[in-house]
Amino acid sequence: MFSLERLRALDAVAVHGTIARAAESLHVTASGVSQQLAKLERESGHRLLEPYGRSVRLTHAGQVLAAHAARVCAQVAEAEADLADLQDEILGPLRLGGVGSSLRALLPEVLTALTASHPRLAPTVVDGEVVELVPRLVGGELDLLLIESWSSRPIRLPQGLAVRTLVVEDVQLAVPDAHPLAGRERVGLGELGGLAHPTGAAVWASCPVGTEPYEGLTQALREVGLEPEVRYQVTEYATLLALVRGGLCVSLVPEMAQRPCPPGVRFLPVRPAVRRTVQAAWRSRGESPAVRACVAALAEAGQAEAVRAEPAAGG
Repeated sequence: MFSLERLRALDAVAVHGTIARAAESLHVTASGVSQQLAKLERESGHRLLEPYGRSVRLTHAGQVLAAHAARVCAQVAEAEADLADLQDEILGPLRLGGVGSSLRALLPEVLTALTASHPRLAPTVVDGEVVELVPRLVGGELDLLLIESWSSRPIRLPQGLAVRTLVVEDVQLAVPDAHPLAGRERVGLGELGGLAHPTGAAVWASCPVGTEPYEGLTQALREVGLEPEVRYQVTEYATLLALVRGGLCVSLVPEMAQRPCPPGVRFLPVRPAVRRTVQAAWRSRGESPAVRACVAALAEAGQAEAVRAEPAAGG
């Protein structure tokens, strides 16, 4: 009979690709994973791993057994979740992460209500960019994320994650009050480039390279034949909007990131339209009662946010 811990080690290597990353996800040492796999090879009578460059990869036998291991681990996780549901207790650590603008708009009231109803719940929160946080979610360091995906550059998530859409919102052009386009009701993104236009080519501000806002901005402008000149790369929208207010740049800013806004900044709808989707993401195998309760509360907060944004959208 195969040991569950050894099957988990094989499944982790299949999911994460290397022994080192598998060890991180299991919170054990790389040598510990190697020992488990060596024992599993002896038990199975097959070689499961083979050298591949500086790393390893699954043999054909390893792939066959890894498929069974994935099903076994999923079944065990489901059994653990069912037993947790018997008690239906929402307690213990709940490790959250997400992009700052969605955390600020959705999370404080949710956590206030959850901790009031479930005083034994102990949430922790870190902010950051999707590209940095998703590996931590997959690796088991975090339980739940608030992630963003821009319509101009939809996010691609690894397998094994469940998602629930919370908010779909417009992304608008932020310009200083003195900008030549500030009086317009709507602006074509193609108007923001080319020295032939009276406004000249725009200087842009965005989040750092590799983040969803930066890549979403870049792709949206490339779709209209422009290559943005992004001189200002900052992690906080408050700083970004201060730069816009100073007349140094323009930017694309989602609706939830527009609050609080300094005076002297205008937000203009753009064409073609750009939208941001904010989602909750968690490991399918890590859906604890605390995660489910938090996702449900976030969904309610997202509905309230949509209602709050309706007058602005209509005006």
